Amino acid sequence: MQPLSSEAVQSALDRHNLNIQLTQYDADTSTSELAAEAIGCTVAQIAKSMCFIINKDYPVLVVASGVNTVDDKKLSKILDVGRKKVRFAKPDQCIEIFGFAPGGVPPIGHRTEGIQIFLDEDLRSFERVWAAGGTANINFGITPDQLAQVTSGTWIDIKKN
Repeated sequence: MQPLSSEAVQSALDRHNLNIQLTQYDADTSTSELAAEAIGCTVAQIAKSMCFIINKDYPVLVVASGVNTVDDKKLSKILDVGRKKVRFAKPDQCIEIFGFAPGGVPPIGHRTEGIQIFLDEDLRSFERVWAAGGTANINFGITPDQLAQVTSGTWIDIKKN
């Protein structure tokens, strides 16, 4: 199965009429550190999309600050499942379910509709954050309020302490 294109992300953004445009970078932006360097922001302002599969078949996306590690214990508690039921999606699952390869997974425009999305509350402390736009060198800037609007995500404390 082929990944979706960045056009799918732009189309999803356009449906919200926020005038947000994708930006292509010459540099690789597939990690939080590389993205921050290319964009010119702090690593904490990178809104990284982490794909999880719960109970072998339930996809969940966590959009976390680039400096934070997602606490699978907190996620399992929120979803009321055992910790061993929370697994990172494999690269082929990222493409098949979410529509994009790791390093370019956006917070919106997924192949599968209705994926539950959680947003790292630490992102709310910034005026603007940057998310992947579908590939390892395309990103977009968005305010935390806009991020919540376009994803219908739930703000939670998800970082590992």
